[in-house]
Amino acid sequence: MAGKLRMGMIGGGKNAFIGAVHRIAANIDGQVELCCGALSSDTEKAKESGRLLFIHEERNYGSYQEMIEAESQLPADVKMHFVAIVTPNFAHFAPAMLALENGFHVVIDKPISLTLAEAKQLQQKVKETGLILCLTYTYSGYPMVKQAKQMIAEGMFGKIRKVMVEYPQGWLSLPSEREGNKQSSWRTDPLKSGISGCMGDIGTHAAQLAEYISGEEIVKICADLNIVVEGRPLDDDGNVLLKFANGANGILVASQIAAGEENALKIKVYGEKGGLEWHQEEPNTLKVKWLDAPSQLYRTGQPYLSPLALHNSRTPSGHPEGYLEAFANIYRNFAATVQAQINGEVPTAEMLDFPGVDEGVRGMAFIENVVASGLSDQKWFDFKI
Repeated sequence: MAGKLRMGMIGGGKNAFIGAVHRIAANIDGQVELCCGALSSDTEKAKESGRLLFIHEERNYGSYQEMIEAESQLPADVKMHFVAIVTPNFAHFAPAMLALENGFHVVIDKPISLTLAEAKQLQQKVKETGLILCLTYTYSGYPMVKQAKQMIAEGMFGKIRKVMVEYPQGWLSLPSEREGNKQSSWRTDPLKSGISGCMGDIGTHAAQLAEYISGEEIVKICADLNIVVEGRPLDDDGNVLLKFANGANGILVASQIAAGEENALKIKVYGEKGGLEWHQEEPNTLKVKWLDAPSQLYRTGQPYLSPLALHNSRTPSGHPEGYLEAFANIYRNFAATVQAQINGEVPTAEMLDFPGVDEGVRGMAFIENVVASGLSDQKWFDFKI
């Protein structure tokens, strides 16, 4: 196929944070262009937002239903190839399912849906159609996360024994949802966010990162969820003990009431011979620790890194790569996979290295299992899907 992939966007209009992030990430490698949008559930705002982004008026839609129906009728060399869904949790499933039913690939924010049942329906539809669904678990896009994953996969640390992942934020330390803060309002509303607040919003990121880096799936959990800010209907803090398929144990801590913290996601993984440590707020450094040798610092952009890390590195060493670049890595790999499918080619392992519908199902299973465990006096829960 010659030319860029054409992207439609649902949500992400005027003053929306994550929509702008998606557009920047999709554009970094020059492989994707925004061709149409339904940028708000409010028709007037959707139209205004589209004009601000110079979307042609005939493809500046007032609703996602209108957009998907109209785009499906356009010639193959004009209509969008995929849709990016950048809405709150409750508005993920319906547009994603409609897009898949009409032959469009999907990029969607996490969590994939409002419930595990919805996630399984999307998983089944992806299998039926052969279309590609990409889930933006952003932190798996960082080069040094890729380095950590490959070092563990190659057995450099021996059998993995322990995983410690924590994700503290402080932005919900006060009841800002009662003061008109849009981001906190929908995240603390069960009708829009689902059955979990903190664990659904950032705990899922931590769980996905733990499984992605370690290469092991969580099989048992023991959860303690807390509502710290009085009157808030969903958890804003929690601790989860983990058991992994290979017998390793772990702990996951997520909190949005850790006053003073910004976005302090960090992970430590330990094996028989050593371990590693990565901090999202210092993402270009991976600390590697050995049982019988001095610790090492691995840095982004250096030629000694693994092929997977180098494939996802963008700038010379010493030039900071951060959140937007990691997000762009997910988009680039997804776009390359879609291009390969269009061209009848087999995508490479590097192309396929992005979270998909299966990770989406596991994310929703994590939320539902954690909430069930938190409400029970039973110590260990099997991780059920």
